[in-house]
Amino acid sequence: MSMERFTFEGHAGDALAARLDLPDGPHLATALFAHCFTCGKDITAARRISSRLASMGIAVLRFDFTGLGHSKGEFANTTFSSNAQDLVRATEALDERGMAPSLLIGHSLGGAAVLKAAANIPSVKAVTTIGAPFDPGHVTHNFGDALDTIRTQGKAQVSLAGRPFTIGKDFLDDVDAETLAPAIGRLGKALLVMHAPRDETVGIENATNIFTAARHPKSFVTLDDADHLITHAADAEYAAEVIAAWSARYLDLKQPAPPPGAPEGIVRVAEVDETGFLQDVNAGPQHHTLADEPEAYGGTNKGMTPYGFLSAGLGACTSMTIRMYARRKGWPLSHVSVDVSHDKVHGQDAATGEDTKIDGFRRVINLEGKLDADQRQRLLEIADKCPVHRTLERGATVETILADD
Repeated sequence: MSMERFTFEGHAGDALAARLDLPDGPHLATALFAHCFTCGKDITAARRISSRLASMGIAVLRFDFTGLGHSKGEFANTTFSSNAQDLVRATEALDERGMAPSLLIGHSLGGAAVLKAAANIPSVKAVTTIGAPFDPGHVTHNFGDALDTIRTQGKAQVSLAGRPFTIGKDFLDDVDAETLAPAIGRLGKALLVMHAPRDETVGIENATNIFTAARHPKSFVTLDDADHLITHAADAEYAAEVIAAWSARYLDLKQPAPPPGAPEGIVRVAEVDETGFLQDVNAGPQHHTLADEPEAYGGTNKGMTPYGFLSAGLGACTSMTIRMYARRKGWPLSHVSVDVSHDKVHGQDAATGEDTKIDGFRRVINLEGKLDADQRQRLLEIADKCPVHRTLERGATVETILADD
């Protein structure tokens, strides 16, 4: 994944700071991410989801709303409606680059904002909300005793997540007057509602109301015991996985098949959580899996081990090679499966007399169908001709370099 930083003009003419996460391969679609109230574009959930979507070929734009993060302007002068306007301005900035968004993702109040803005963004085909309030006025419960001061004096400073923010009366008046139900009913786009039942900031009933107000196609996915900000890496990973799988149903992510003989491209492996060993494994925009270590070795056992992937490669190549040969011969092979086990053994190097570690693989090939003894023996011989088998037998060279900063 590569990244580009730029600014665009917000609703009031202020320069808003944006980050565009770009796929390393073909660009198949674009998503726009709206962060939660008083948060920023770089919160954990936004980073994780953006990374996962970029691996699928979906570019993701996330930006700081007016007066937040690195964006210019006065936060005290913003409203819920101005946030929705900023989203429309962001889509215009993308459209100028030929990257009109087809997916909107909104977290918390950002989720309510994408529901409001979606009607003004014709290119959008799908919308996802994460922990979003059905009533934008729900956010005012965070202001506590400052509410009366805001209404009588026009503004007041409140503490949110340990940081001071100035809230203006226009914001209160705007959210009090906002009703999302009509906008949700007229959405006309696929909707995914994600919410944690134990969310103590925005209750689960909000998700119920959003889902009920929407028309099909709509989906609801629980985030189990995740917190409101989706701070835990595993929860952010799960949300990213679900959004990636769900959105592919509604976005046109097809790409032309490579010509025969073309290299398979890059397999990218990136860690999910620096405290463990869980890894994202992406082979192009359409293939994703997880690698991990067992719990006994400090992992979380959510994916195969690296040696497991090596055995899987050998097994898959063996099965495919056998099937290809049987198909070409017209033999009655109804099913093939390969059990691969991998053990480390010590052997004696005949040339040097030194102990050398040798990796041993054992394949048990299961052939089903009305095959005679000669056919079964020939298919056993063909197994040794699979390309991965030959690579393991010959060995390989590995060149390792550091990427540029």
